[in-house]
Formats: sequence, C-alpha cells, structure tokens
Amino acid sequence: MSIRMVLAGGGHAHLAVLADWIGAPPEGTERWLVTSHRHTAYSGMLPGWIAGAYPAEALTIDLEPLARLAGARLVIADVVGLDPDRRLLELSTGVRLGFDLLSLATGGESDISHLAALGDRLLPVRPVQPFMARWEAFLGGRQGRVATRVAVVGGGAAGVELALAAEQSLRRRLGGKTKVALVAPRDTLLAGHDQAVRRRASDLLRARGIAFHDGHAAGAPDGLMLPDGTALAFDAVIAATGSRPPGWIADTGLAVREGGFVAVGSDLRSASHPDIFAAGDIVSRSDRRVERSGVHAVKAGPVIAANLKAVLAGTATRDYIPRRRTLYLLATGDERAILSWGRLTAGGHLVWRLKDWIDRRFVERYAGFGQFRS
Repeated sequence: MSIRMVLAGGGHAHLAVLADWIGAPPEGTERWLVTSHRHTAYSGMLPGWIAGAYPAEALTIDLEPLARLAGARLVIADVVGLDPDRRLLELSTGVRLGFDLLSLATGGESDISHLAALGDRLLPVRPVQPFMARWEAFLGGRQGRVATRVAVVGGGAAGVELALAAEQSLRRRLGGKTKVALVAPRDTLLAGHDQAVRRRASDLLRARGIAFHDGHAAGAPDGLMLPDGTALAFDAVIAATGSRPPGWIADTGLAVREGGFVAVGSDLRSASHPDIFAAGDIVSRSDRRVERSGVHAVKAGPVIAANLKAVLAGTATRDYIPRRRTLYLLATGDERAILSWGRLTAGGHLVWRLKDWIDRRFVERYAGFGQFRS
C-alpha cells in the first residue's frame, strides 16, 4: 500500500520539494500538490514588475509541468480546513483529501481588517497573482485622469519596495500629477535592519517625493485616517501589512503559538502532529525567532524535502538553522537596489544587478522544468 504525501500550497517552499521529487522520486508513495492557482508568482520580483523592469512572465512559474514531472497529482483548490487526527485536508471543492504525510505552506493572509472600509480601493498584496491583476486594472482605469494618489501601508521591506516601485510605475505609465505615500509607525520602518539601511531608505523616499506618514492608519471610504484624526485621500491603498495565519488553522487542533501560527520545531515539524510539516508565513518556531520572509521560505524548502524522505526511511530529520545574518536586497524601483547584511549596507546599479541575477536564476530553475522537460 502506497503512502500518500500531500503538499498544501504552491509557493516558494514547495518548489524545492517538487524539484527534489523530480530528481529522486520517493518510492512507494502517492504524491499530491494542492494549490489555489496553477501559476505561482515569485514575490521577490514583484516590485520590479510594478516598476516595469519585468514582464509578468519573468516572475511566473507554471506548477503543472513541475507537478507532472514530480509524479504529483495537481489539484487547484483552496485549503479551507484540516483534521490532523483523522489526517484529512478539507478543500474548497468539498473534497476531503486523506494523507499520510502533509506539508503545509499555504502562505499567510494580509492583516487588513483595519483597512476594510476602503472597499474596492484596497489592494492587498497577498495573494500575489490577484494583486497583479487588480493593479493592472487600477492603472487601466486611471488613464487620462489628471491626478492619481496611491498609498502603501506597511513599513517592512515589502512596504518600502512597493512604495518606490509604485512611484516609478505611476510616473512612467500615467504621468500627470501623481502622489505616493508610505504609511506606517516610524519605529516599524525596516525594523530589524541596521540604522544605516533605514537612513538610506528614508533619504531615498524623500528624494523621490514619497511622503511618509507616521502611525497606524485605519481605512476610510476615501482613503486613510491617521491616529490624530488626519484624513488622507487616496485612489488606491496597497496593503503590505504583516501576515497572519489563515483563519481555518484555529479550528484544526494543531499546536499554535502567539498569533495563531503553527508551532514547529527546528526540523519544521508540527509540535503536536509529527506527520505534518509546515513552513513559510504560517509558522512560528518554538526554538528561536525567525522572521517571516520569502528568504526563509525558500531556504526551508530543501529541508522539508529531506525530512519527508527521512520520515519515510525512518532516519533522523534535518534542522533548518538560519544564518546569523540574512542578505536582503531591496529594489528601489529604478533598477537600483539597497543591500542589507547585518551592519553592512550598499546601494546602486551593481546591487540591482546582483538581485536581478539571483531572482532570475531562482525563477528559471523551476520554470525551466516546463520549458525543457515537458
């Protein structure tokens, strides 16, 4: 009787698992991939796409050939529930998919409840592909308008990159009077990065005419409301706020940590259910603090791949131990980038070329399976 292995989510972490299965498929297994969309977009290149440096195809990976070559059945559906004790994954199609081993990397949700009053003006950056479609529709609808005002809410790396990219995009595609603002508490602006990086980013935002508004903003029908009562009018608000776990996780019985994130150990195994692994924006490590970023999701992928096989073989699992310092390359929308590595910072065209090379190589590694092996 074969062992059913299910990957829930088609994002960064599971790309490495699929590639591992293509190279060395685990014997005696039945493999499945459940994902909301057939195509996945690499989030690291999203600011470059907004700014016009890439066509959509450059950051898009087709999961169908990857799944087929990995011997995995592809199911297009959302995960809406999980019964870990009975080993059943509940899908939006009404199917309850049984499993013997499960890896969860469905991605988190943007925490946008405080912005809901914006209605159609709100553009959550997650999931990436729906955001891309809505951004294109927004730009199309603004053609010929005298002025366009866009805000980005969120002071992390994504917020800074998206604000800089949006400024470039609006100026290039709409011209006229455009206004971009970044709204976030000042102490969250690139929190975790060295002060020199934060200063470099602040100077660049100011030089590009991007206003910074300090505070936790709330959504309003015409824009945003700051804590002091200041009303700001915007035609669109991009939500690059922090990630929260999908609501269905709370009803699963899986061990969770503060915020409802799935509790995992250093081997990315559920703290309560050893036949379930998890990675990416939905997890919280019980042994150390790890930032939720695409960098760690990518690095976790090979560990999940190895550990699924280790469970099958009855051997010891591997640990994912992040490096003490993580390299971040922040796109600035003008084919330049800022390098952040501990206390080291640099910026300019050469940093962009490094980022561009790393990002293109990542996408081409997986997109190439469909191009050359189908």
